[in-house]
Amino acid sequence: MTDAGTAIAVGHGDQTEFELKLLAPQGSLEKLREAPCIVQHARNRGAYHRLETVYYDTAERLLFQHGMSLRVRHSGKSFIQTLKLPPNAAQPLMRRQWEMPVEGMTPDLTLFPADEVGDPVATLGNDALVPVFETKVRRHARQLDLPDASVEVVFDEGTIEAASRQEVLSEIEIELKSGNAGVLFDLGTQLLDAAPLQIGTRSKAERGYALAFDVAPSAVKAELSGITAELVVDDVIALLVGSCWHHLLKNHAVAEQGTDPEGVHQMRVALRRLRTICALFRRDIPSPAFLTVNAEARWLMRQLGKARDWDVFAETTITRLVKAVPDIDLDGLRQAVEQRQKSSYGALHGVLADPRCSRFLLSLGQLVERRSWRNEIDSEALAILSQPMPVLADRILQRLHRKTLKRGARFRRLDIHAQHNLRINLKKLRYAAEFFLPLYAAHAPAKRYVKRLAGLQNSLGRVCDIGSTRVLLHTIAQDDQPALHLGIGAMAGWLARDQIAVAKTLRKSWRRFKTTPVFWGR
Repeated sequence: MTDAGTAIAVGHGDQTEFELKLLAPQGSLEKLREAPCIVQHARNRGAYHRLETVYYDTAERLLFQHGMSLRVRHSGKSFIQTLKLPPNAAQPLMRRQWEMPVEGMTPDLTLFPADEVGDPVATLGNDALVPVFETKVRRHARQLDLPDASVEVVFDEGTIEAASRQEVLSEIEIELKSGNAGVLFDLGTQLLDAAPLQIGTRSKAERGYALAFDVAPSAVKAELSGITAELVVDDVIALLVGSCWHHLLKNHAVAEQGTDPEGVHQMRVALRRLRTICALFRRDIPSPAFLTVNAEARWLMRQLGKARDWDVFAETTITRLVKAVPDIDLDGLRQAVEQRQKSSYGALHGVLADPRCSRFLLSLGQLVERRSWRNEIDSEALAILSQPMPVLADRILQRLHRKTLKRGARFRRLDIHAQHNLRINLKKLRYAAEFFLPLYAAHAPAKRYVKRLAGLQNSLGRVCDIGSTRVLLHTIAQDDQPALHLGIGAMAGWLARDQIAVAKTLRKSWRRFKTTPVFWGR
């Protein structure tokens, strides 16, 4: 991940590409080309090109399976082949690539350095490649010189074509040539004032594969933080926020398509983790940036909440009841739930297309690259940012652990509201423990502590799901259909039984957790 002031130089051959993609409504590119933030910094009027690009893969789609893309682009009299590797795990806008001239529209794998690009490219012959799809684009490219960076902005309009299928392209790509990567997000935010743009979370290659083979994007879980004891607090914050941002972007397209409920779930997980990071650090580093991020993450979580509730009902709760009592007719209930699930995704699409959502996602990238949590804090907080992470991690974990035990005192007497507050605290503690776990890798009790913590949180999560399901049942109970009310009655009885079973598990999980030795401060 680039630090503030880090320069990325992009040349020929082996390159590191750092690029922000923005999707634009059809017909809006002309206006965006003349946006003040473009005109004020452009070297000249730029150049127009017509690009024809063919993407290649093997018949088994080996490159796609490895997250790679291979293309040959024709522009004027030149033919350029480009191989791109998967995005950098810590920085979703960064990709390593190789590009070089070739004789025509047929790629030549022998020109790539086999030892650097690795398999499967290193072991493939040219005869194994077949064309998969193509793009036809009218491109307007402009070079911008800004105070701390140089970028290329291209405005692409055209089509992606795969056999008889076609999809319209209308997008802006802002590529860092040198300087601070925060400029990409500065420009993106300013362009949002001119048109309702969305962050493009899929490359042209990913969109082409989806068009050619009906390949839907897959939801991804959060990756390990990758922090080490040698890192200072400032670097740890950048890694953690960057990881959450990456997690959000990777699941955005999945949630938008609505084909996999896990996409919405993982977006909410990413937002919870992000809010936890803000809560963990703002006590010692009271930056206004943490308050702003927390507020926007909370807004988006709420917007995603309704779709997630109906997903759980449709995909988990009803399925469990059908398996347990297969003789009960639940078709009326299932149809009512699926109808509302579909409706919730209709509303969700509007949220994800909302400029507020795009502005929030851009602000996270900007936060990381500019390290904006350094702003408007006193010298004492600045000093903490330069300290090694383990000391602060010990303090954070101890504080959360102590608060959790306090909230769980007299556990048997906790009402629903108190259990909910305890669950929130457990989530913060669990995420903090997972974030900082690499700092305590040598401590045997660490994984056991996290495992028991997760078990307790999951048990409380089932209690929460029961309550949510009852609220949703009340919502659909207003429909006057006998078959539906038969299903509602069966579900209400099942939830009552489930609540008794969960209560027993919950008490056991709490006892195990509160007697588990902590793993920090050793």
